[in-house]
Amino acid sequence: MTTKARAHRTHGEGHAAGREGWLRAAVLGADDGIVSTAALMIGVAASQASRGAVLVAGVAGVVAGALSMAAGEYVSVSSQLDAQESDIDLERRELDENPVGELRELALIYEKRGLDPELARQVAVQLSAHNRLDAHLRDELGLHETSRARPLQAALTSAASFASLALVPIVALLLAPAAHRILAIALAALVALGVMGALGGHIAHAPRGRAALRVVVGGGLAMAVSALVGRLFG
Repeated sequence: MTTKARAHRTHGEGHAAGREGWLRAAVLGADDGIVSTAALMIGVAASQASRGAVLVAGVAGVVAGALSMAAGEYVSVSSQLDAQESDIDLERRELDENPVGELRELALIYEKRGLDPELARQVAVQLSAHNRLDAHLRDELGLHETSRARPLQAALTSAASFASLALVPIVALLLAPAAHRILAIALAALVALGVMGALGGHIAHAPRGRAALRVVVGGGLAMAVSALVGRLFG
C-alpha cells in the first residue's frame, strides 16, 4: 500500500469515527424499520387478513417503532452522556487537587506511546498550558468532541431512519398483487436489508458481503417466524 493510500485510508477512518454516534443510530434504525415492519405485515398477512388490515398494521408499526426507537436511543445515549460528564467532573477535580501528579500521568501516557521521557514531559507541559483538561480527556480518557454522546441527535436520527426504510414493505404491499403480497413484502425487505448491510459495511471499512449476509439472514428468519405465527393463529 502506498503512502498516499495509507494516508487516505487513515483520513477516512477518522471521519468514520467522528460520525460513529449518529451513524450507528441510523443503521440500527433503518435495519430495525425494515425487519420489524415487514415481519409484522407478513405475520398479519399470513393470518389471511385483508389488505387493508395488513396496511393498517404496517402503518401502526412504523409509527410505534419510530417512537420506540427514538425513546430507546435517547435514554441509552443519555446514560452514556451522564457517564462521560461524570468522568469529566472527576478529571477536573483531580487536576485541581493534584496538578503535578496529573502532569506526570500525562507524560507517562506519551512515554508509553514511544516518546522519550524528556520529550514526553515537554509535550505534556505544552498541551497542558494550552488546555490541560482537554489534553487529559483526549489522551487519558479517550474523549473527543466528535465522540461526545448526543442523545437528541441519536433519537432523531434513529426515528427518521426507521420510518423512512419501514416504508419499503408498505410500498411493496401497495404494488403487489393480492396473491403474492407476502412474497413481495419479503423480497423487497430482503433486498433493502442487503443494500443497507453492504452500505454499513462499506462505511465501517468492513467486508460488505459479510455485513449484508448477516442482516439478510437475520431479517429472513424474523419474517419466517412471523409468517408461521400468523399462519397458526389465523
